[in-house]
Amino acid sequence: MKFLEKITLVLYSNIMLILAVITCLLIFGWIDIDIATSVVQRFIAGDSSSKILLGCSVVIILLSIKCIFFDSSSKEQENAKQGVLLENENGKLLISKETLENLVNSVAMNFESAEQVTTRVDLDKENNVNVFVNLIINSNAVIKDLSANLQSKIKEKIKTATDLDVKEVNITVKKVAEKKED
Repeated sequence: MKFLEKITLVLYSNIMLILAVITCLLIFGWIDIDIATSVVQRFIAGDSSSKILLGCSVVIILLSIKCIFFDSSSKEQENAKQGVLLENENGKLLISKETLENLVNSVAMNFESAEQVTTRVDLDKENNVNVFVNLIINSNAVIKDLSANLQSKIKEKIKTATDLDVKEVNITVKKVAEKKED
């Protein structure tokens, strides 16, 4: 949350608290409504106090319009949803999820047993990568060996190419392809 939004939230919270307490006191009859009305009239009728109240009201109106109609998420947060944002002293690098998915697909298609591959990559807040691979394999494949080799190769390739840690590689064998006859 940005600094301006935090201030706005604190202002609104305090104003709402004060109004709620005053309303409760008026309803319970602990404050006479005539006294509250005269205090408000004196505050509004005063020359300097009315200008202060008007200024505060305008600021609150503008802040409320900003908070209601304009998104508070920054471009960096939006970019982070699309991939991993890495920074160093020279600048920034955004590695998109699509890039990671293509990297995983290229690793998987290097295996002779893999016929078709679809990939989905999820990223957590610490930039750890979770990979989900769906495979269609040929009938000659040893699934246990293929998945173990594929998991280690995917982790290794992503680590060397992007320096990101792969938390897990989840493989689903969707189908075993029929043997093609010559």
